Amino acid sequence: MHCISKLLTFLFLTSSLIGNGQKIVSGGPLQANQGNYDVKYYTITLDVDIPAKSISGSTSIKIELKETTAEIAFDLINIYQVKEVWMGKNKVDFLHEGGKILLRGENLLTKGLHDIKILYAGIPPVAVRAPWQGGIQWEKDDKGDPWIAFTCQNEGAKLLFPCKDHPSDKPDEGAEMRITVPKGLKVAGPGKLVKEETKGKKSTFIWKTSYPIHNYSLVFNVANYQVVKRNYVTVKGNNVMMEYYILPENLHRAEKHLDILANSVRVQEKYFGEFPFVNEKIGLAETPHLGMEHQTMNAYGNMYRYTKVGGEDFDWLLYHELGHEWWANKVSNSDWAHFWIQEGICVLGDWLYYREKEGIESYHNQAKKASFSFQNKYPIVRDSSTDSGTAYHGDIYGKGAFFMRSLSFIIGEEKFFELIKSFIGDKKYTYVNTVNTDMVENHFSNGANMDLKPYFDFFLKTTERLTIFVKQVRPKEYDISFKNYAGELPLEIKDGDDIKKVMISDKPLRITLEGFPMIDPTGFYFKSLIYE
Repeated sequence: MHCISKLLTFLFLTSSLIGNGQKIVSGGPLQANQGNYDVKYYTITLDVDIPAKSISGSTSIKIELKETTAEIAFDLINIYQVKEVWMGKNKVDFLHEGGKILLRGENLLTKGLHDIKILYAGIPPVAVRAPWQGGIQWEKDDKGDPWIAFTCQNEGAKLLFPCKDHPSDKPDEGAEMRITVPKGLKVAGPGKLVKEETKGKKSTFIWKTSYPIHNYSLVFNVANYQVVKRNYVTVKGNNVMMEYYILPENLHRAEKHLDILANSVRVQEKYFGEFPFVNEKIGLAETPHLGMEHQTMNAYGNMYRYTKVGGEDFDWLLYHELGHEWWANKVSNSDWAHFWIQEGICVLGDWLYYREKEGIESYHNQAKKASFSFQNKYPIVRDSSTDSGTAYHGDIYGKGAFFMRSLSFIIGEEKFFELIKSFIGDKKYTYVNTVNTDMVENHFSNGANMDLKPYFDFFLKTTERLTIFVKQVRPKEYDISFKNYAGELPLEIKDGDDIKKVMISDKPLRITLEGFPMIDPTGFYFKSLIYE
């Protein structure tokens, strides 16, 4: 998986520009004119004009103002023309500049619930290197039919519709997308397809989710899709439909692909609990880009390049994006400073597939391979003002996963897997409630009855390696200590065929060994060794 991290980092850092060369990012400090309200629901109504490569329509946003206020703001890039803004039945004045739609007026902006409808139109930015650069793709399938995809994780949904572009605020009650396309095409979207209707030369597809959802998952894909469905029975015995929106030329691949999808869900459920969106679907849409976690409709573009794991066909892209249904869509970061939670734990889940199918040595080998690519230029956790562009770097993937595997060694695997399931199963950490690193640390510290804060701070908030000092004091006797870590951690020491697990701190521990000590032979720590 280390090669994946390098690829992601390169593409992301070289392709986050759109339009006039401006770098568009999501999140960052939450301004007062957006922190003063909570989004309850989005209704996105768009007509997709394929010949003109444009969209037009409206977004209705149900919000709850916490207090009467003088100003609120929504995000929408200025490439679009905002035509009208309505609050309830009243057409209101607005200002659209700097990527913000500003509404002002104390008599309008009173405490409580409000419905705001924004009418707009324009030509969406084209994604040159999707999904790392957000935007739309106007492609064609092998038969020359339109094949359209939209991605916007880094930039946020302001590339597509007016929104509050901050990861801390998923719409509590869900969202609805009403997408109109030329007759004969199908639209794949989030949640459930509640209505499909054709009038004249156009068809409208209404997708609705009742779950809180990231705004970057409120996107659509369009093609001459064939839809293949199969029931899946979850680990708790619930029925949920697997739905694959696949191009006609690949229809013969659908059943095998759903076999691989079902196998992937089973492994994820073993370690992280039941599929999180049982009331809707396990969805895939074939896309012209590599892939992205879009809640209940993951984008898939790995072109069926399967590898073998444990003698079975495996698709790393399908599996990784599926893992984000648990780590990103169910458990979501409160801001991008904690990006590692969704990416690092998701990659840990990737490694656990190898453990499940090939055994523990293969699992440890995935971590070892990942460690070769750690850049270690930036801490994994940045400050809370960090936007998506600054927070994103390769180490949030592999090093974040490595950190969690180290945590499992420190507290013991049985307790670790118990606590990771109880974390993702706790309402206060999931769906509408977002999380940060301190919440993860508190959960594991309390559950393991250990103070894990020094460990979290050292490995996530600095770029230091754990420096282990080994000094031979006399034949067969060694003093072992940490040079740059003040706390106490368990450490494996191999002596011949015997592996001892001892507690090490910054104070030397003297141990007697028959042979030369091999420190941390399994490789649980990102470390440096000093022998004297």
